[in-house]
Amino acid sequence: MTQPHILVTGTSRGIGAAIVAALAPHARVVGHATTADDGRLAADLSRPEAAGLLWREALAALDGRIDVLVNNAGIFEAASIDAPDQAWRDAWERTMQVNLTASAELSRLAVLHWQQQGAGAEAGRGRLVNVASRAAYRGDSPAHWHYAASKAGMVAMTKTIARGYARDGILAFAVCPGFTMTGMAEDYLASRGGDQLLADIPLGRVADPAEVAEAVRFLALEAPPSMTGAVLDLNGASYVR
Repeated sequence: MTQPHILVTGTSRGIGAAIVAALAPHARVVGHATTADDGRLAADLSRPEAAGLLWREALAALDGRIDVLVNNAGIFEAASIDAPDQAWRDAWERTMQVNLTASAELSRLAVLHWQQQGAGAEAGRGRLVNVASRAAYRGDSPAHWHYAASKAGMVAMTKTIARGYARDGILAFAVCPGFTMTGMAEDYLASRGGDQLLADIPLGRVADPAEVAEAVRFLALEAPPSMTGAVLDLNGASYVR
């Protein structure tokens, strides 16, 4: 098999940067952030047109072929129910746009691309990996209804794609990390009293980004086709389904 071509969104730090590091020895990877850097394309996914532009730029950078899409970009912003109505609606719309709608648009373009390319012709082609969250199943804090809803939507979308396109050789997976030691998690731990929060995790610690990245690497490159539709949890047994 020729070297896979992979687009990963949200790679400037944390889980996204760890995913690139895990995939880079095995694939040709293009990353993404809000600003361009070496190996990363720029796109502000809060803008409705950005996902399509990012896809086209990534396709050009990867010589017209993308074999794996990893939707990792996301935001975690509070939206208190006491906020002014417009501010609350704006927070919902921004979170849904970045976390779910942009991922859906990229996934749609990927599925169409793989159908045109004949994804089933070569093992390992046409794989989608969505980075969701434990919040998709367990929910989140009272200020993060929208975050939990966006991640639940991502899981449902993954399962729908897996069921709908398996016959085309297109595989779809998701990972649901709990708290992971990224910039966002560090801020949350500090604001919530880290020791009390950690007491809810039987493993006694939050996940390392490299642990999440290893799960993504496996799904992107090695997971058997019969696993399509699978959702992998990485939450230290803080939520067991």
